[in-house]
Amino acid sequence: MSWWGKILGGAFGFMLGGPLGAVLGAALGHGFDRGLSQAAQPFQSVKADKERIQQAFFAATFSVMGHIAKADGRVSEIEISMANQVMSQMLLDAEQREVARRLFDEGKQADFDLQGILKQFRQECHRRFHLIQMFLEIQIATLLADGVIHRNERNIIHEIARQLGVSERVIDQLISMVQGQQYYAHTDNPRKPVTERDLREAYAVLGLEQSASDEEVKKAYRRLMNQHHPDKLVSKGLPEEMTKLATAKTQEIKRAYEQIKRRRKSA
Repeated sequence: MSWWGKILGGAFGFMLGGPLGAVLGAALGHGFDRGLSQAAQPFQSVKADKERIQQAFFAATFSVMGHIAKADGRVSEIEISMANQVMSQMLLDAEQREVARRLFDEGKQADFDLQGILKQFRQECHRRFHLIQMFLEIQIATLLADGVIHRNERNIIHEIARQLGVSERVIDQLISMVQGQQYYAHTDNPRKPVTERDLREAYAVLGLEQSASDEEVKKAYRRLMNQHHPDKLVSKGLPEEMTKLATAKTQEIKRAYEQIKRRRKSA
């Protein structure tokens, strides 16, 4: 049974403790809060099983998403739309969508324990960097929802990355990559002539400069496809509901790679 099925089935002993358990328990409702207080224990071991990691990823993703959306002082309609878009891409059912919205609202609260949430999330992931990267990419997409990166938003995403053990250089590279991915997500015709902007965004998606060699381009493409492979991410603890997001990212990476190849071949 999936982590979601266990929770709905009343398996409270399976519930997380700690800050992640608190926000998830609040999002699930008072009945779950009672079971959580009786059965769930705080995080004890970094050797968490896959279903526990999936639960932690779901809770952290939507609560931190709400916190980031509030970073500039208000939650815009575009940011709410982005959160709903992620839920749609995940094909959440009505119950899951409602819990995700409540987690989003928990993240907007003034007393939201961001540091505690991130500390526990990092422990639960236990050095699974690909999971942490996927989490950060989702948060960056929220940050970029209105097309503007405000100073306090950039500060908060850098702080989130630092607490997850990710350097400023890497997070800035991820921001460029997500910007490129969002561009390619709205590029419907893969056969259209490659413009200079297409090319800039394509290199950003692969995290490369245009001066990169053919071998560097190929290696970057293979590395990113491996990092975002849905089956591999699920095996490491990505909730199965999020495979659609991972699949979409592999499509954007492939589209960018194909455009670079076409331009280089024509040159």
